[in-house]
Amino acid sequence: MRTLISTAFVSLDGVVEAPGGEPGYRNSGWTFKDMEFLPEAFEIKGREQQEATAMMMGRVSYEAFSQVWPGMEDFVDYNAMPKYVVSTTLTEDALVSNWGETTILRSLDEVAALKETEGGPIIIHGSATLNRNLSDAGLIDRYHLLVFPLLLGAGKRLFSDTDKDAQKLKLVEHEAYSNGLQKNVFDVVR
Repeated sequence: MRTLISTAFVSLDGVVEAPGGEPGYRNSGWTFKDMEFLPEAFEIKGREQQEATAMMMGRVSYEAFSQVWPGMEDFVDYNAMPKYVVSTTLTEDALVSNWGETTILRSLDEVAALKETEGGPIIIHGSATLNRNLSDAGLIDRYHLLVFPLLLGAGKRLFSDTDKDAQKLKLVEHEAYSNGLQKNVFDVVR
């Protein structure tokens, strides 16, 4: 069974929208505004590229990332990695040709079936709506969270507000940095 890992930059109040400067959000680019950059705080991002064997995202994140990540040296390890886009609306002709093998999954059942296949970890980038749906369906196995010392108020959240049974998490790695950033890695307890 493959491990599904959600990785996110998240504000203390749970917002994940537009961390890198995507247009249309009031606080766009909040991860690097007025924040001292400490390379050691982002070590996990490089490790994710080395440990993951596939990447998953929703349509909106795919459309954004596929336009810039294939040419970015920071994400070179993701280029050859198989990608899975979970979408009911994305068409095959909308897939880019310069970012490796990409498969469209049409449902959470298809995600669950993918998890049952042979292979290593699958990392989920961006994709707020997909993250909420996967979490609510019990399909996420681990969270890699870089928590920023900010309260952003409005914005897309990592976790849904669905009324559901409590989900226990086990902290397996953590570190706090001098700029206030915190790394928290949680395994989902089944």
